[in-house]
Amino acid sequence: MSTNSIPPAGLLLLGINHTTAPIEVRERLAIPPARLADATRTLAHQPGVREALILSTCNRVELLTVTEPSLPTSESPRLLTFLHDYLRVTPHDLQPHVYEFREREAIRHLFRVASSLDSMVVGEAQILGQVKQSYSVAREVGAIGSTSDVGSTLDPLLQRAFSVAKKVRTETQIGSSSVSIASVAAELARKIFGSLAGKTVLLVGAGKMSDLAARHLIQQGCTTLLVANRTEARAQAIADSLRTPAITTGVIPFELLHSEAHRADILITSTGAAALQPVASGDASGASAGSGHIFRPAHARALLHRRRNRPVFFIDIAVPRDVSPEVNEVEGCFVYDIDDLQQVAAQNQSARGREAEAAESIVSREVARYSDRLAFTRGPAEAIKQLLLDAEALRQAELARLTAQHAEPLSPAQLAAVDRLTRSLTAKLLHPRLQQLRQSDPDTDADALASKD
Repeated sequence: MSTNSIPPAGLLLLGINHTTAPIEVRERLAIPPARLADATRTLAHQPGVREALILSTCNRVELLTVTEPSLPTSESPRLLTFLHDYLRVTPHDLQPHVYEFREREAIRHLFRVASSLDSMVVGEAQILGQVKQSYSVAREVGAIGSTSDVGSTLDPLLQRAFSVAKKVRTETQIGSSSVSIASVAAELARKIFGSLAGKTVLLVGAGKMSDLAARHLIQQGCTTLLVANRTEARAQAIADSLRTPAITTGVIPFELLHSEAHRADILITSTGAAALQPVASGDASGASAGSGHIFRPAHARALLHRRRNRPVFFIDIAVPRDVSPEVNEVEGCFVYDIDDLQQVAAQNQSARGREAEAAESIVSREVARYSDRLAFTRGPAEAIKQLLLDAEALRQAELARLTAQHAEPLSPAQLAAVDRLTRSLTAKLLHPRLQQLRQSDPDTDADALASKD
């Protein structure tokens, strides 16, 4: 191998998501937007970390880093230590739920996340905006270099991830039916009652998620909406924007939330700020601010008393949760958190299976192309090895897609014939590139690398 090649930095992604960790774990790691910049800056300043990005949503917390090439192969203990130091969650509690991806697999995971293929609701549009926001924060605090910076790995990688996500949206119909956590919550609310006509829904929190939930609730037949938010002007703005001759809206001052919540049949909470407990005079719990969830069993019992024991439903889409899980034990109260929404989401996902397959193929091709380019910058020998690995992975992915599209399984003879054909085509297509790479470094034995693959 050429002695002029630059030693590669390590690309490492560590995270948990809705498939690996229950909400009890995820909410302990959730980083609110107000702390994201500080958390990203702190991660970037960890020993041996060149670049860093943190993605924190209701369904995942992921650390994407580029580490110094001189560091040990496994850097996951260092990142787990960062989570412990910053969020006070011990590595022992996290280890069973953590996934770790390196290099090419980290690239694949990032592309899938940005394209909404790894979301609880496949095809939802919000995740791309969340990735872009994390990227912007990382750039602002200097955790990611600029595109012109030849030493930056994450900047061009994130730019490509955004392009891949756009390509998936353009070339497939995976997002043809607008889906999101908010839309699933609205669908669940309708299923609870069969019809939302004549029912009152209270939105606790006036962020983007609440606004989306309100619009989906109206589509599901809701005609009466109440909004409560710490900043009352924001609650009033949502109420005003949704009010029509057919839609009645109103605002509940946040300090009166507990005493007025009985007016609603369904409460959808999405503040994600459970630590900021509202305190009103005569609060049934007698709790003080900062004591935990916004709704606790004492609140629920008082609410039911005011409703004359008519049942009430909480749909909690906040992380950390706004509603204590113990509220579900109060007779007449029914609590659904974001993990419960997965059952509804699974039904939506099955209808997008074919489009998801097409999107996965796009991601596989783009991962191969990007990994090939990245490997080439690290030296011809590594480029050849990575090119062969990526080509084989893409070949296998296309074979799997082909067999999945046939109603009847292919016979062993047919599979063997297709396998021989695809291997031959792959070899012929790769030959010019392998020759080019071999000529760029006479010391590289491309044939030997190919034979070892």
